[in-house]
Amino acid sequence: MKTRHLFTAILALAGLALGTTGAQAQLTINGAGATFPNPLYSKWFDAYRKVDPSVQINYQAIGSGGGQKQISEQTVDFGASDGPMSDESLAKAQGGKLLHLPTVAGAVVITFNVTGVSNLKLDGPTIANIFLGKVTNWNDAAIAAQNKGVKLPDQDISVVHRSDGSGTSYIFTDYLSAVSPDWKSKVGKNTSVSWPAGLGAKGNEGVSGQIKQTPGSIGYVELIYALQNKLPYADVKNADGEYVKASLDSVTAALATATIPDDFRFSMVNAPGKTAYPISGVTWLLVYAQQKDAAKGKKLVEFLKWAYQDGEGMAKTLDYSPLPDTVRSKVVERIGTIKF
Repeated sequence: MKTRHLFTAILALAGLALGTTGAQAQLTINGAGATFPNPLYSKWFDAYRKVDPSVQINYQAIGSGGGQKQISEQTVDFGASDGPMSDESLAKAQGGKLLHLPTVAGAVVITFNVTGVSNLKLDGPTIANIFLGKVTNWNDAAIAAQNKGVKLPDQDISVVHRSDGSGTSYIFTDYLSAVSPDWKSKVGKNTSVSWPAGLGAKGNEGVSGQIKQTPGSIGYVELIYALQNKLPYADVKNADGEYVKASLDSVTAALATATIPDDFRFSMVNAPGKTAYPISGVTWLLVYAQQKDAAKGKKLVEFLKWAYQDGEGMAKTLDYSPLPDTVRSKVVERIGTIKF
């Protein structure tokens, strides 16, 4: 009889332990935002499940505009954006002070689908004029002058741009505003702009897919999406007059010249240096300085510390540039100020 009671007690304790584990597994942290870093973030969240099985991180890659909106309205636990939030937007955030935590830098590439053309050189003013709808044919003199020996077809250019609020668009339009006074005055920079020409597609995936299936098309995507879809992308003329191919090294060169303020909101487009790729940008996680849910806040901070310690090491395998150690240490210090 005693043996049976002991066995029952052991089963009860085991059930309690399992119940506790199950309860821990239910802690879910929700995030939303940029598609630009999604390949890396997906890898981070998957890896972190093995580090802390009690946490499930769900991330929706809905674009930077959506990420800013959802974190501002507190419908997610963290946002993600490739464009920094404005002072006005930050003031409207419902949960108090929002922190910008830069994670990695990457390249926005000009990808194209032109029969017989696998290599292309373009400067900023020409790219701006294509997206302004002023350069409309692939054999235009402005393109031909930069591509001697390349057989450019007499073919209409089909422009593809993002249809959603996008940090990739922010980086791209930030660059166009830096190299084209015409673009700056007529369109400007933002996560969403009034596009003068072209067809919209949702997400980096949507633009990549549209380019792939549309002969004569041109668009802009984060580097990893061009690589994954085996799409060619142009060498772009930088501030030093050199045509540079987007790569881990050329983005790192651009990041090395960036002036980074205390709030971590900065631009790195059209950076100086012979090897710097000019359409480079950083991406941020958006996190409240005061967490409203203590349990989630504690787990989110633990994840963030892991991301900057171990996650950064995964960046290069996906062609993202990790932060310099000096910047990374400052970000980790800022994470330490988050209250929960």
